[in-house]
Amino acid sequence: MTFAAPALGSTLFSRFFRTFSTTSPFLSLTPAESASRNTNMASDIQTATLAAGCFWGVEHLFRKEFGHGKGLLDAKVGYCGGGTASPSYRAVCSGNTGHAEALKITFDPSLVSYRSLLEFFYRMHDPTTMNRQGPDIGTQYRSAVFTHGNEQQSVAEEVTEKVGKEWYQQAVSTVVVPAGQWWDAEQYHQLYLNKNPGGYECPAHFVRSFPPLSV
Repeated sequence: MTFAAPALGSTLFSRFFRTFSTTSPFLSLTPAESASRNTNMASDIQTATLAAGCFWGVEHLFRKEFGHGKGLLDAKVGYCGGGTASPSYRAVCSGNTGHAEALKITFDPSLVSYRSLLEFFYRMHDPTTMNRQGPDIGTQYRSAVFTHGNEQQSVAEEVTEKVGKEWYQQAVSTVVVPAGQWWDAEQYHQLYLNKNPGGYECPAHFVRSFPPLSV
């Protein structure tokens, strides 16, 4: 991992090694989410891929906001945006693979729009810091929207520009690029904070209060 400063070392050290010693049992999706996965999904079910720093907290906040029948059908943490095949967590944390820690969301657009997901994305992390969220520093913690198709690219560019002007009063560091190859993270990372309630949470991950964006 990349450390911000010696004073932060113990925090990041604990985060890096905690994952390899967890003995908590795996927790499945909620019954409502499991049921959604086992039914025939509508043809318009969509995917959103977002990177906002440590993927444990990103997944946790998105499930809390959009789970339980509010549009999120499934979510996986993993790696996107790099050039190395089948990267491991250790390799990604080295910063040498080019991947970002990311969240891939399967959602029902009849219940939640892609724009709503993006607006929440910009509320729950700090998009103004380049390659950094709180004490987590490195390209693997960059803010990014990995788009799936021209429509998502257009919406993401529009929302990103408005967020910078109306919410943060500066250009944000978030990159908006087409999604490339996705790699699921190791199983112990999935639903990590559900399995480890005392696990590391990035202090930059909290829901900010902003007025609605202009239409």
